[in-house]
Amino acid sequence: MAVDHIRYDLLAQAALRGLVRTVLTDTARKGLQGDHHFFISFDTRADGVRLSPRLLAQYPEEMTIVLQHQFWDLKVGDDGFEVGLSFAGVPERLAIPFAAVKSFVDPSVQFALQFEPVTEAPAAAASAAVAAAPPKPKPDKPEKTARPRRAAKPEPKPESKPEPARSITSVPRVPRVPAPAAAAPALAGQKPVKALPPAPAAPGPDKPDKPKRGEVVRLDRFRKK
Repeated sequence: MAVDHIRYDLLAQAALRGLVRTVLTDTARKGLQGDHHFFISFDTRADGVRLSPRLLAQYPEEMTIVLQHQFWDLKVGDDGFEVGLSFAGVPERLAIPFAAVKSFVDPSVQFALQFEPVTEAPAAAASAAVAAAPPKPKPDKPEKTARPRRAAKPEPKPESKPEPARSITSVPRVPRVPAPAAAAPALAGQKPVKALPPAPAAPGPDKPDKPKRGEVVRLDRFRKK
């Protein structure tokens, strides 16, 4: 359904309230004509309504007055009217805004107007209802399970390079020459035995003589004979 942004309902009520204002203005100037008289109902709690505490206690919500025989000093303005009436012989002065009027009836000609209370625009009322609505509860989110932290990987230690093996030059062993055996002591009645001389060492390969300093060595000497 389309939204009535023009608010024809309020314009129609304002026009009809203007009709009531015109009728009361003519009555204040000329008085009641013929058999015309009016029953006017209004909201006693509306803004701008002025009543005595006695009448407000008797009519805490709604009140109906009759403009027919006993009323005086009717004054009509743009927004409302004032009138003097007698209640149980006690004179009262009432001030009634047109916005507080709920019905206007002229029984002499069977004419009646019924006014609805003024409400906000449908769009504004809908937005106000949405704003007043409590927020929808959000679904509970599952609690996050704390994951165990991974242990930090130890940084790789720099590998120690093995020290290069030192080359050991083997030194040729010199054959030990056995010492001459000591002469065994001569026994009684025996001749002493002489120690044999040590056996000569096995001949080794001929080694070239080391050149002496300052001597010219020929290459022929290193050749094989």
